[in-house]
Amino acid sequence: MDLTTRYMGLRLKNPLVASASPLTGKLDSIRLLEDAGAAALILPSLFQEELEAEGARYATSNVPSPADYKVGPRHYLELVRRAGRAVDVPVIASLNGVTNEGWISYAKLIEEAGAKGLELNIYFIPADLAMTGQAAERRYLDILRSVRAAVSIPVAIKLSPYFSSVGNMALALQDAGADALVLFNRFYQPDLDLAQLRLLMNLTLSDPGEIRLPLLWLAILAGRVKVSLAASTGVASADEVMKYLLVGADVVMTTSALLRHGPGHMAVLLDGLRNWLASRDFDSLEPVRGLMSQRKLKDPQALERANYIEILQGYGQG
Repeated sequence: MDLTTRYMGLRLKNPLVASASPLTGKLDSIRLLEDAGAAALILPSLFQEELEAEGARYATSNVPSPADYKVGPRHYLELVRRAGRAVDVPVIASLNGVTNEGWISYAKLIEEAGAKGLELNIYFIPADLAMTGQAAERRYLDILRSVRAAVSIPVAIKLSPYFSSVGNMALALQDAGADALVLFNRFYQPDLDLAQLRLLMNLTLSDPGEIRLPLLWLAILAGRVKVSLAASTGVASADEVMKYLLVGADVVMTTSALLRHGPGHMAVLLDGLRNWLASRDFDSLEPVRGLMSQRKLKDPQALERANYIEILQGYGQG
């Protein structure tokens, strides 16, 4: 069965990608993920706060800056090097931040360390009430253009679902040089501790109920943008993998399921994918991918307002 896939210009043996998590930050679990079938690995993010802290240390000493001596958070660059040597699948690095300060030089260092691609996780909440929607969008585009100009490896953008026009933003990012879009960035909103009146920052893993928003936008974008599309969020079983592929995702990323069940769960997802295809006499992914994208549906509006009305009218009748 041919499961080969192309993502951001990279040829992958299948469409399953282990996204950024503590598992992809350790060589032993990286090897286990590859053994279980992961076709690519996204390393944990290098955070802008780490870059700024590193820069502050250099600014208060007589040591030249990272740009001068090409050193940065050494543990991350070393992880990129060692991971690339430890596995045969592509290793994709990740930068997480909100401005392009410091990103450009480190993006180049990451490329030199051997990363096959770079994912930009622009974790930005426009809390400034004076900031316009255009200004928020421009920040994403400026960061992408700056990094794109600095590196030759493919670059993916982890996209927020909160733009006023996700489709238009997808086209703008494509025009600015993105090789792939990851739908969607999962913002970790705080909760409140009512007893102690403090913010709670506990992490909640995703569940399959969160699949619907990225499923909708992947279905809309598939075949209408030239960049690769990656599905993220809510992947617990092969069912979610197949749904994402049917609406047009090039690859499907998972983190929460691997944290719950361990690296070996990647093999469960891969076996489930193969079994689904075999049971319907498909010998490759190509006839399946995008089969239920909006442009291939007999009623394209079923994914828009008509679907909304049908769901409301059908509640309680099934």
